[in-house]
Amino acid sequence: MSLLKKLAGETALYGLSSIVGRLLNMLLVPFYTRVLATTNEYGAVIDLYATSAFIMVLFSYRMESAFFRFGTPPEDRDRAYSAGMWSLLTSTAIIAAALLLFAQPIAGALAYPQHPEYVRWFALILAFDCLAELPFARLRLEQRPRRFVFIKLLNIGVNIGMNLFWLVFCPWAAQHGITAVHAVWSPGLGVEYIFLSNLLASLVTLFLLIPQLRMILRVFDRSLWWQMITYAAPLIIVSLAGIVDEMFSRAMLKYLLPGTPQENLGQVGIFGANYKLAALITLFTQAYRYAAEPFFFRHAKEDHALHTQAQVTKWFTITSAGGMLGILLFLDLVKYFIAPKYWGGLHVVPVLLTANLLLGVYYNFSIWYRLKDRTGLGAWISVIGALVTIALNMLLIPVFGYTGAAFVTLACYTFMSVATWYTGRRHYPVPYELGRMAGYVVLALGLWALSLFLNRLLPDWPALVWGPRVLMFAAFAGAVYQWELKKDFPAVVRVFGRRDQHLP
Repeated sequence: MSLLKKLAGETALYGLSSIVGRLLNMLLVPFYTRVLATTNEYGAVIDLYATSAFIMVLFSYRMESAFFRFGTPPEDRDRAYSAGMWSLLTSTAIIAAALLLFAQPIAGALAYPQHPEYVRWFALILAFDCLAELPFARLRLEQRPRRFVFIKLLNIGVNIGMNLFWLVFCPWAAQHGITAVHAVWSPGLGVEYIFLSNLLASLVTLFLLIPQLRMILRVFDRSLWWQMITYAAPLIIVSLAGIVDEMFSRAMLKYLLPGTPQENLGQVGIFGANYKLAALITLFTQAYRYAAEPFFFRHAKEDHALHTQAQVTKWFTITSAGGMLGILLFLDLVKYFIAPKYWGGLHVVPVLLTANLLLGVYYNFSIWYRLKDRTGLGAWISVIGALVTIALNMLLIPVFGYTGAAFVTLACYTFMSVATWYTGRRHYPVPYELGRMAGYVVLALGLWALSLFLNRLLPDWPALVWGPRVLMFAAFAGAVYQWELKKDFPAVVRVFGRRDQHLP
């Protein structure tokens, strides 16, 4: 229980940057969907960020995971960190230079021939973000979440602040005769300022990580670097496959839909905006992952490691299912995060929510092959999942549009979670409570369906305070208490009420 308490504390701290940060970034979604004049403009934002996710894997090649593996012992930390950073500094310079040099043909291939500056800006954004990854990983491994949180939140603050400055303040100032803003702002630009805001935020972040960058040793341990690269190589495939699973549909909609490029980008914008609504459930997942990955590595050799992972995964599933139920029950409120012109895609939100829940479960199941140095097997699973995603998207998007893409996402994450659990049974037999985990997911979806039925049966019930939706959420919470907390609740209160001297 003390380990669960420690993980919960670290998750809460990392969640301050991840959940609060993503919530702040989520506020940019209603902002963008209202400030940008058309859905295809927002579609360009979704498309370019999806494409950059692929390139980011090539920039970072999962060196942070290799650092967790080889830098966990304190006596090896500096050597592993330095080997990783010298590698990233060299490769980042090469890749960024290539993108800057060939910006025009790359922009043409991405269907933005008039905007090679997009490629140049993203080359710098990805370079800065890549060089920040290992310093952030070191902060996580050394259990320094407060500095981690501060820098992450400042990054988000700069990004949001510059967006508001260029897209709100400058147009307002120009309308009120403040001509000085024209020195830093042009009325003909919109999407461009979104990318420039990101670029400035990434630059500020890297500057704040200079103390961690100064920890690089002048000695390069080639032997250790080779071990790290060998370990990370299969994870590169896992990451690329994961990006395919998550981003391929958004990146390929503009090519696979039958309309014109601008019409297709409009569909990308609608799908992307509703994907953002479904991504609300991943706020907790991201915070959890920041804390869980180094946590499992630190405690992998303890006697109760398998039992701890089973309990953590069960509670992760319960929390995610509760979050999914809350979003579904109050979707008529949540939908206001995006402008009304995007509401035509709300029907895919339940599908994407379930898919994102399964993605979180997959993250839990997949920790075994990193702990057991079987990343090659994880790569094979990811490659098969990516091939399934590509094949089904090619088949379904031309017929069903982005609705087909949503169901492909669900099918892919279902396969990934099942395959990872099945292969891990022999190599790392965690006693997961699968029946109970599945039961909570089914319960959440069943209560949502029941609430829809009751809303139609009793349309005069107050919808927000005393209506069926509140009753359904209370029923889920009651089930969790009855099945999980009732017996151990006094012990839980005692454990989480005690002060933990080692909790950061």
